Amino acid sequence: MLASCIYCLLAVIAAHRQRCRRRPQGTCVCTPISILKPLAGLDDGLEANLRSFFEQDYPCFELLFAVRHAYDPAAAVVQDLISQYPHVDARLIVTGEPPFLHAKVYSLKCMLDQSKYDLVAMSDSDVHVGRDFCRAVAAEFADSRLGLLTCPYRATPGEDVWSRLEAVGMNTDFHAGVFTAVMLLGAKFAVGPTMVARKQVIQALGGIERVKDYLGWEDFMLGKMAAEEGFRVSFSSYVVEHRIGTQTVSQNFAHRLRWARTNRRSRPAGYIGQFFTHPVPLACMFCLLFPKIWPLGIGAILLRALLAWTVSQQVLNAPVSWRLLIPQDFLAFGFWIAGFFGSSVEWRGHRYVLNRDGTVELAP
Repeated sequence: MLASCIYCLLAVIAAHRQRCRRRPQGTCVCTPISILKPLAGLDDGLEANLRSFFEQDYPCFELLFAVRHAYDPAAAVVQDLISQYPHVDARLIVTGEPPFLHAKVYSLKCMLDQSKYDLVAMSDSDVHVGRDFCRAVAAEFADSRLGLLTCPYRATPGEDVWSRLEAVGMNTDFHAGVFTAVMLLGAKFAVGPTMVARKQVIQALGGIERVKDYLGWEDFMLGKMAAEEGFRVSFSSYVVEHRIGTQTVSQNFAHRLRWARTNRRSRPAGYIGQFFTHPVPLACMFCLLFPKIWPLGIGAILLRALLAWTVSQQVLNAPVSWRLLIPQDFLAFGFWIAGFFGSSVEWRGHRYVLNRDGTVELAP
C-alpha cells in the first residue's frame, strides 16, 4: 500500500509537469497537414466530430476519409460535409476489403498513399477538436527534431453508466499512468486516438503496415518503434476530446477485457507493475487484513482523490465524477486481475488469438 501512495505522489508530480507544458510561442510557419480519418459505421456524434476538422482555422490542410465500402453509412455523412464545405480540400476513399487483420491500419495506409503533405495527423472517428488543433500541432513540429507527437485526450461519455465509468477511468487513471511513465522513462511510446507524425518517419519504419498485426495496440507500437529508431517522440500540450459512444454492459466488458489481455501480452512486466496503481482497492484489502494500518489506508484514498482531481480536472479539463470514482477503481482492479487469464479477444464480430509479442491471429 505504501508503494501505491508513492505512485500517487509521482503521478501528481507528472501531471503537474504536463499541465505546466507551454505551447510553442512565436510565428507559426503553417506547415501543410494531411488529416487522415479511418471510418467504419456511425459512431455517436460522428457528424459533429468530423465537422470539427472541416472548421479548422488553418490556411493549408487536407482531409482524407476512408471507408471499406461505399454503402457504409459514414460515407454519406462525409459526402454531406464535403458539399457543405466546398473550400476544404477533402476526399473520401473506398478501400475495399482489407488484406490486413487490422482494417484500420489498411485504411491509414490507403490514405497515406494518397496524402499530399509530409505532416500527417491520424485521428479516430470519435475525436472532436477545437478550431486551433492544426495550428497547435504544427507549432510543435517547428522543432525539426520531433518525429511523432501524441495527443492526450479528454474522454467524454455517452448517456449510459458504463461509458461514464470508462470515461472516469481514462481521465483519472489511464492518463495518470501515461504521464508518470513519460516523466520517469521518457516518451518512448504513443497513445491514440490522435497522433501526428512526419511521413518520412513512418516510411523509415517500413510504412504504417509495420503495425498491422497489433490489434488496438498499433498506436503504442508505432511510437515505440519510432523511439527505438532514434526519432523523437513527444506528448502534446494539446488535449483532444475522445467521445465514448453509448455502450451495453457486454460491449463495455468485452472492450475492457480486450484491452487488459492485450496490455498483459504486450508488456508483461509493466502489466504486473500496475498492481500498485490501484490504491483504493489495495487500501481496502490491506485495512481488512491489518486493521491497525487504517491511517495509511485513508491516506492512500486521499492521495487517489488528489491524483484524480489533478489529472482529470487540472490537465484534461474534465470534471471528476466523484460518485463513480470508487466503483470505477474497483471495476478496473477486477479487469486487471481478469487480464491474467485467457489469450483471445473479440473485435468487430471476430475472435483473435493474442501472441506473446502482442500481435494477433484469427482464431481457428
